[in-house]
Amino acid sequence: MLRNLERGFTVWLTGPSGAGKTTLAKKLAEKLAGMGFRVEILDGDEIRRTLYPELGFSREAREMHNRIVIHMAKLLSRNGVIAIVSLISPYRAVREQARREIGDFIEVYVNAPLEVRIKRDPKGLYRKAMKGEIKGLTGYDGVYEEPENPEVAIDSSRMTPEEEVIAVINKARELGYIP
Repeated sequence: MLRNLERGFTVWLTGPSGAGKTTLAKKLAEKLAGMGFRVEILDGDEIRRTLYPELGFSREAREMHNRIVIHMAKLLSRNGVIAIVSLISPYRAVREQARREIGDFIEVYVNAPLEVRIKRDPKGLYRKAMKGEIKGLTGYDGVYEEPENPEVAIDSSRMTPEEEVIAVINKARELGYIP
């Protein structure tokens, strides 16, 4: 049975490459959909690959990409959908812009120690960065401004994905976004 929310909300998963954002997004979406809510995942890599694969990774390009995702999340949320954003979003100011524009918002800082992220390395980016093939990898030698007051902070090396999902759902309930 589908439960309609009068107004949705956005769960913004931020953190360095390999921290576990995509894994959490998928598990969280599965759980919320199983509870009867309308859910969409806005995966930063997927959106970039689909809409503008030639876009670079300069600060300006990242900010533009983030603004597009903010707009998509805002549209979904205001139409009763829970938007789960999985996006490195390295700049604090952009995440604060998302919070202001979207309104009902849960910032989730997903992190793990560097050695764990290097071991996971789902896209082979850390390997390339360590060889000097790429520069500015967020979480290695690139800028990442950690959230100062996220609603939820997760160390994915210490929590199971199921525990992470419970933490986010508990926060959504505490904030009154879901019953």
